Amino acid sequence: MITSEDINLDNKVIPKSIRKEAITALSHFPELYESEIIFRFKNNIKKSTMQAQPTWKSFLTSRKNRSYIILISRRIQIEQEEFTIEDIPSDVIVGWLGHELGHVMDYRNRGRFSMLFFGLKYLYSRAHIQEVERAADTYAIRHGMGDYILQTKNFILDHAHISEKYKERIRRLYMSPEEVMQLINEGELA
Repeated sequence: MITSEDINLDNKVIPKSIRKEAITALSHFPELYESEIIFRFKNNIKKSTMQAQPTWKSFLTSRKNRSYIILISRRIQIEQEEFTIEDIPSDVIVGWLGHELGHVMDYRNRGRFSMLFFGLKYLYSRAHIQEVERAADTYAIRHGMGDYILQTKNFILDHAHISEKYKERIRRLYMSPEEVMQLINEGELA
């Protein structure tokens, strides 16, 4: 089993309140052990719970020297329901962080102009958003995080106080629990 000693934590900034979950998620992505990644709480992230992106200072550097920031909403407002990170089960947080690290894996392979075009398409194309979100889930599942991703999906879709409108957005843009299970099963057969 991978421990925090195996991961280079000198180049990671992790708030104490999610340290255990972040290390668990990072342990599934050995390719990111040497990457600088900052996990930071933010008061409000529009239409999102978490958001991964390259840092501005590293955007002009080579891909191998790029650093990333994962913004985490301090308060998670889903329609009329509000959660704090303390309200969410640990495995669900691991799944959410794993999904964001899936985005980082996707970004690692993109050059500057590709990243710029990628960002613009994300702002204006629902089909592109769906493609990007499913790719992040796929990276996470293929890195052994399928059970965490599944728990995160089920937390959202089975939560009685989360509005149907938000659940429908999740169903439309992200993998379904059934698709997650299919990828998990394909990985076990390979």
